[in-house]
Amino acid sequence: MKDHPGGSTAKFSDPFFTAKGEARAQVALSSPRTLWFNTGTLCNITCANCYIDSSPTNDALVYLSADDVSDYLSQITDRDWPITEIAFTGGEPFMNPAMIEMARRSLAAGFEVLILTNAMRPMMRKTVQRGLLELNAAYPGKLTLRISLDHHAAAIHDAERGTGSYDIALQGMDWLRDNGFAMAVAGRVEFAETEAEARAGYAALFAARGYDIDAQHPVVTTLFPEMDLSVEVPEITTDCWGILNKSPDDVMCASSRMVVKRKGADRPAVLACTLLPYEPQFEMGATLAEAEAPVRLNHPHCAKFCVLGGASCSA
Repeated sequence: MKDHPGGSTAKFSDPFFTAKGEARAQVALSSPRTLWFNTGTLCNITCANCYIDSSPTNDALVYLSADDVSDYLSQITDRDWPITEIAFTGGEPFMNPAMIEMARRSLAAGFEVLILTNAMRPMMRKTVQRGLLELNAAYPGKLTLRISLDHHAAAIHDAERGTGSYDIALQGMDWLRDNGFAMAVAGRVEFAETEAEARAGYAALFAARGYDIDAQHPVVTTLFPEMDLSVEVPEITTDCWGILNKSPDDVMCASSRMVVKRKGADRPAVLACTLLPYEPQFEMGATLAEAEAPVRLNHPHCAKFCVLGGASCSA
């Protein structure tokens, strides 16, 4: 047990105590439901505020293989985790040549599969389309594509992702709609509008294009706050759960972990959080057994996104 430090000078500098010397909150893996795989940080576009700096040149996280995924699927069984969902993120997952096979193995093992994508050209390659159609036919109701549509207005989305990217993403969504795929959306709450205004805008877009997506559902249409590290956020103490009337079981790291493979690493590693792939303190080891340790909320994102913002990346 670490001694109480009596207060320190910097926030988020001590895993056990806040800058005021209060006990830092931690979250146990109480109900594992989703295992995430980061398929690699390479992406077909460079966004202005990408959460993990994905781009056409960033290969800090290299491609996972289908055998990597199979290994962790076996570990789920060995550890008796009650996982129901396997989720894939990137980068752009469809840049990874093994994406269809990774999804196939996950579906064949009995899991639901969620794939995060920008629905642009990597997803629209003919070989990928054929693979998706085969999976959707073989495992009806088990596959969902979550589209990164940063805003319901083209100009704001394109300011983030590049001129013309909005129209290209909608073409991909139209293809998914026309072929009977389940879709969800990940967007952002733009500084100038409220969440209610953002959801109303998405609802109007979905209705106009015939997308069967619930704009009011907080998971089906997930809206993240802007990642602005210059904004001060409070540290989360053990007392915060009662003050906020919130349970640590509601925080994402109570129900999920993410597998990544770092460039030059011998094997993948398991992380506590999908938003913090480069923070060493959130790397938990190479196995799911090691990843069962509790997570100390020692980062601004823990407060802004998960505890105060209530973000959830999966069902």
